[in-house]
Amino acid sequence: QVQVVESGGGLVQPGSSLTLSCAASGNPSNPPTMAWYRQAPAKQRELVAMITSRGRIVYADFVKGRFTVSRDIAKVTLRLQMKDLKLEDTALYSCNVILFGTTSGYWGQGTQVTVSS
Repeated sequence: QVQVVESGGGLVQPGSSLTLSCAASGNPSNPPTMAWYRQAPAKQRELVAMITSRGRIVYADFVKGRFTVSRDIAKVTLRLQMKDLKLEDTALYSCNVILFGTTSGYWGQGTQVTVSS
């Protein structure tokens, strides 16, 4: 069982920056695939950014250079640096962790990001 904990959300104004962190428990022998998803009210959950086990980085089109994802393999953490936040970035941001060689993902409780003027 992997425990996933997100942190860093909050209430910010448009144009602000925010950094989210995701920490996964355990000490896997191979880096897991880790990803940030978000879900806004009345919308489906969507991928924001991910780093695969082998280090490939994928961003959603709406990120458009505003977000940067990074990881610490040793600490099994994933960070999402967000800048120039927009009203439409308001959502619950959740971290998903897929252990190497498996297909099942572990989810955290999420951290709320609210962008409001």
